[in-house]
Amino acid sequence: MEKEILEQGLNHNRRKFLSRISLGIGSVALGSLLIPDLFSGKKEAEDSLMRALPHFAPKAKRVIYLFQNGAPSQLETFDYKPMLRSNFGQELPESIRNGQRLTGMTAGQSSFPLVGSYFDFNQYGQSRAWISSLFPHISSVVDDLCIIKSMHTEAINHDPALTFFQTGAQVGNRPSMGSWLSYGLGSENENLPAFCVLLSRGKGNGQGVYSKLWSNGFLDARHQGVQFSNSEDPVLYLSDPNGMSRDQRRKMLDQIAAMNDLSYNEFNDPQITAKVQQYEMAYRMQTAVPEITDVTKEPDSIVKLYGPDCLVPGTYAANCLLARKLSENGVRFVQLYHQGWDAHDNLPNQMIGQAKDVDQASAALITDLKQRGLLDETLVIWGGEFGRTNYCQGKIAPENYGRDHHPRAFSIFMAGGGVKSGIVYGETDDFGYNITENPVHVHDFQATVMHLMGIDHEKLTYKHLGRRYRLTDVHGHVVKDIIA
Repeated sequence: MEKEILEQGLNHNRRKFLSRISLGIGSVALGSLLIPDLFSGKKEAEDSLMRALPHFAPKAKRVIYLFQNGAPSQLETFDYKPMLRSNFGQELPESIRNGQRLTGMTAGQSSFPLVGSYFDFNQYGQSRAWISSLFPHISSVVDDLCIIKSMHTEAINHDPALTFFQTGAQVGNRPSMGSWLSYGLGSENENLPAFCVLLSRGKGNGQGVYSKLWSNGFLDARHQGVQFSNSEDPVLYLSDPNGMSRDQRRKMLDQIAAMNDLSYNEFNDPQITAKVQQYEMAYRMQTAVPEITDVTKEPDSIVKLYGPDCLVPGTYAANCLLARKLSENGVRFVQLYHQGWDAHDNLPNQMIGQAKDVDQASAALITDLKQRGLLDETLVIWGGEFGRTNYCQGKIAPENYGRDHHPRAFSIFMAGGGVKSGIVYGETDDFGYNITENPVHVHDFQATVMHLMGIDHEKLTYKHLGRRYRLTDVHGHVVKDIIA
């Protein structure tokens, strides 16, 4: 029946076709169909229909990605290395570094003195995972976590490393992970975008975030991430202009759509229909967004769980609470960026401030999702773009030191959404410098996230400029050992 509808639909104009297919297949599938492919030929249209469903049964329905922008040190978070303390000030052996490329910030140093964490570590939960004293709340949910200590990347500086994690390439103009999931799976709620972005800034040294990180790249424009702000209008330019009623706006959109239909029939440009869809989404969001972003109705128990900052728009805590609300209302991918982790100097003091920002709210999000029965179907990710060096950058003291970028080994954690809970995966050497067990590359991480969402990362592709692209490029292996 579906193929018959497609064959008939491709011979009709867009409005009639969409009307017919929505009756035959359903709104969920319709939300996943790709306008650029639908009107480029029958074969591409059939491929699009296949993408309207996951490739196999998903473990997770949604993702909340708590990105710690600037790269938190694994040596002060989840990778306990007591040997670095006992060897304070001693030179990093060349046999450990093995000629690794360094950034311009430390390549000129004549000495690379080892420095251990200023903060104590303890073991928690049934998993007995080591966690820094900076994170008492995250320690309390350790048995819900899958801590990966063996992440690695080729990128050595912030912008390419951050772009690599989000888009699968170190250069711009590629679709972000959220855009790929929107493209492959569509939206669960027609009144909200499939992909939302939330920003916050901590007290530490910050690195910028840019709209290219949530860009749709060469995908249809409706797959771009929608950025929320902490202003009076959570989504900018969503409100009606002064003097315009809702009925007037509806009539205006209908007239614009009619003109765009004429343009589409003449030029056959899929971007025209994409723009109409954006207008319609904005109209529907006018009702849905204010209700979701209103936290005044949250009970005192939730405010206490996340901390008082959750009532202050734009804070990390407020964004974690908003992420839960967006996710439970069907937003497919919620991306948080928390800036301030780039501790090249004064690392202990900077880490204290950053941990205070994120510890309680990160744990609260996991607890909140779990008590609502949503954690099993929501994948929560916490981590940065690379790690930090085991040697000191600049002046060294036990209580005051800095760390440069370290792409060769670093830590993240995942929770819910079909990953094993209460496990630590991967290991590094006693120096915390090289991976000794179960390495996980950025593309492996991306392939695993896609797999948990029911997508074969090798099959979700898009033809652009004569080549078929995918999030993981030509790389990536699913890390099956961490899947429940």
